[in-house]
Amino acid sequence: MAAGSVFAFWAVALLLIVVPGADWAFTIGAGLRGDSVVPAVGGLVVGYAAITLIVAAGVGAAVAGSPSVLTGLTVVGGLYLMWHGATNFARPSAPDPQADPGTGWGTFLRGIGVSGLNPKGLLIFVALLPQFTDPDDGWPMSAQLGVLGLTFVTTCAGFYLCLGTLTRTVLNARPGTARLISRLSGTAMTAIGACLLLEHTLP
Repeated sequence: MAAGSVFAFWAVALLLIVVPGADWAFTIGAGLRGDSVVPAVGGLVVGYAAITLIVAAGVGAAVAGSPSVLTGLTVVGGLYLMWHGATNFARPSAPDPQADPGTGWGTFLRGIGVSGLNPKGLLIFVALLPQFTDPDDGWPMSAQLGVLGLTFVTTCAGFYLCLGTLTRTVLNARPGTARLISRLSGTAMTAIGACLLLEHTLP
């Protein structure tokens, strides 16, 4: 597979990742808590890795082409994001140096839900990844899609680890600001979930 194609995809993927969205809101919320951001980012990465496998197996295109399945997935994903955002708003996070950094399974699983249940992530992969593949390259299409998906996942991991760590470092001594940003993140996640529902449920 041509390195130029991988690099071109990486540049586009980076632009998509740095645009604030549900992943940003979730990572910032995790960064404001006492636990490590690693479980949160790990969950996001696993969710996107699962989408990569789905797309590489050819299932993603079938899901994207089925209005009823896509609508069902969108409703579930939108409701999940709204629930998580409302919870974050009602119980805003603040830096807690005394928190146990070893407990993070709940955060990890929520991260999988945030990325894995977001139908826009699946649609981005279905629409974007094939544009950077080459049927005449000699590599199987599934392998090319896997390489591109791995590129996205690793870039996502690096960016959100930095974002979460920076959030906690900057706001560690500002609990009031941290709670405000946590509430804003929760509001953003709720709004994103609501937009997903409106896009696919309104005529």
